[in-house]
Amino acid sequence: MNNKKIWLSLAHMGGEEQKFIQSAFDTNWVVPLGPNVDGFEKDLEEFLGLKAANVVALSSGTAAIHLALIHLGVQLGDEVICQSFTFSASANPIAYLGAKPVFVDSEVETWNIDPKLLEIAIEDRIKVTGNKPKAIIPVHLYGMPAKMNEIIEVATRYGIPILEDAAEALGSKYKGRFCGTFGEFACLSFNGNKIITTSGGGALVCSNAETAGVTKFLATQARDNAPHYQHSHIGYNYRLSNICAGIGRGQMLVLDEHISVRREINSKYKKMLQGLPGISFLSNPSDEFESNMWLTCILVDPKVAGFTREDLRLAMEDANIETRPLWKPMHLQPVFEKYPFYGNSDSSRNTSFSTYQGQLPDFDKSISGQLFKKGLCLPSHPGLSDEDLKRVSEVVLRLAEK
Repeated sequence: MNNKKIWLSLAHMGGEEQKFIQSAFDTNWVVPLGPNVDGFEKDLEEFLGLKAANVVALSSGTAAIHLALIHLGVQLGDEVICQSFTFSASANPIAYLGAKPVFVDSEVETWNIDPKLLEIAIEDRIKVTGNKPKAIIPVHLYGMPAKMNEIIEVATRYGIPILEDAAEALGSKYKGRFCGTFGEFACLSFNGNKIITTSGGGALVCSNAETAGVTKFLATQARDNAPHYQHSHIGYNYRLSNICAGIGRGQMLVLDEHISVRREINSKYKKMLQGLPGISFLSNPSDEFESNMWLTCILVDPKVAGFTREDLRLAMEDANIETRPLWKPMHLQPVFEKYPFYGNSDSSRNTSFSTYQGQLPDFDKSISGQLFKKGLCLPSHPGLSDEDLKRVSEVVLRLAEK
């Protein structure tokens, strides 16, 4: 019996990365900045269809969010609306600045921020604090585009800028437009488990070249133009290295292939598990949504399936297969539980809401809370074989038979 480890999401090299890395060594550009950094930024701009030099390669997607919030003037005591159903890196930079996150629940179609609850949250924060939030951070979770038209309509009406978290959504499209090109800013991530990798790294997509230039200045310790080291602003060591950017340049050559393979993996899982009671997939709600299917995610309804998400995760673990529960929402995280949360009051789709401020209910019935309870990420990377996918699916099928 084949019992090799099946990993959740491994980096996959295209074969050209070493050429760009070797060039960095040959020219001794092994530090932050350099030809590979410039080339990687240009490659991303061309892929996203941007007409100006608007992309800044950085050390992480978290750094990108941090710098974007600085650009947006977020300061001590300000409030920033953030999708609750996400990884902590979406919210942590808010705390870096001494600001306060305000978490908003998901809607059931995309699992991303609910536009109706977004407006409720804005209205309530204005009523409670006398000020509107300084920014809105929607997340394109697991590669699925958020409902950007509705989110933009609300944000525009209240005059609040949008910072897209597109860390998981490079190559995903909403209404034919790439995620990461809707907001005033957007972050990308090239961590080892993403669609493409630079080992570790990220990028900030800016709305214009001038802002991108300021971002580069801040990300390189904000050194003034002087013959000596002079600093008039607080700076950050956030630029991507030329070596890591070389990996990224090689990865850009296979980005379309990586997206295609992950979408194919998603389709194969759906075919193998088709009609299985109690199992559902995160899927494009309509033709307007084109997810890169970064990870294939399922929900397990224990009342129908006869087993829980945790039963399935443990069965996968016994079979030497790595899976992962969906993100635990930020409003349920100990570090963030004291902050406001605007969520659906039960697991059905409705417009009622409740606000949790340090007093979590005994059983969380928010949409994101239910997704966390029932959801599991399946192995989804280009290195998987059909035999690997069959092994994963057979674990689900065996559990269902019991």
